[in-house]
Formats: sequence, structure tokens, C-alpha cells
Amino acid sequence: MSTIPSPSAPSEPTPPSAGIDAARAAELKAANINPRTGLATDYLNHFNEAVMLLEMVPDIPDCAEDFLQWSPLSYAEHFTASNFAARDLAIAAYEAADVGLRAEFDNITGTMTAILVAVHEAMREAQQDSTRAKLALQAAGWVKPLVSAAGGIINGGSEGDVEYIMTH
Repeated sequence: MSTIPSPSAPSEPTPPSAGIDAARAAELKAANINPRTGLATDYLNHFNEAVMLLEMVPDIPDCAEDFLQWSPLSYAEHFTASNFAARDLAIAAYEAADVGLRAEFDNITGTMTAILVAVHEAMREAQQDSTRAKLALQAAGWVKPLVSAAGGIINGGSEGDVEYIMTH
């Protein structure tokens, strides 16, 4: 009498960290890089700086000039230009991250960059402080939830969490 193997249950998606050993995970964690996603929250400082400057424009109009000095940087460009101690590790971990996760992250950071570049151009053209203040507040209101969504991806939040943030 032979036994028939039972059908196996559908497997769960393999977490990105499943393919790395404990030593590599510890190295990433020590460098403030999420071992499950391969992404570092330090990159969000680039966007938080722009948001901070935008939020200051209504009260301190001269901060518009500071915002106009901000320029977009990709993930790799940010770490290459930073003093982040593990910058090479951060870039390598990003490049090794799950392709789908990285695409989702890049989509959100690309949207933030597009908003900030468009506002940058509009503020450069604006002649009145009140116009710059309105642009700044509107842009900050758009970008802040996207920074949170990107943070959720970095920290391994679910896609549902990101969708909720994007729609509210």
C-alpha cells in the first residue's frame, strides 16, 4: 500500500531577510538598516529637511531661499554624499533588496521628489512671499504623509498600511 502525499498549502512569501545569515542581519541592524527590507530610514532625512524648510516659509519667508538650495538625490546619491558610517553597506543592501519592495519604495520617493521639484520651480517663479507660503504649506502637506508611507516600507509595514496613508 502506497501513500499519496497530501497537497502542500500555498507557501507564504519569503521575507527579504530569509536569504541572509544572522551575521549579515546583525551587521545591517547595527548600521540602522532594516535587515528585513534592506532599507535605511536615514534616506528620509533628505525629504524631512525639505519639509522642515517648507513649513518654516510662512513664518520666515527667507527660508524659501534655503528650500531653493535643496536638490533631489537618489538613495545612492544621498548615501554617497552623506557622513553615514555604513554608507556603502546601505547602498549594497538597497541594491539587494526585494525588487517589488524597492519598486514600491522608489515609487513613493519618486513621487516626493516630483512634488518637491515642481514646488521648487513654482517657488523660484513666485514673486510674492504669500504665494511662496501657500506653495510651501501645500507641498509640506502632500509630502509628509508620503515620508510616513516610505518609513512604513522601510520598517516592513504592510502594503495596506501604505495604501491607507496614501489615501488619507
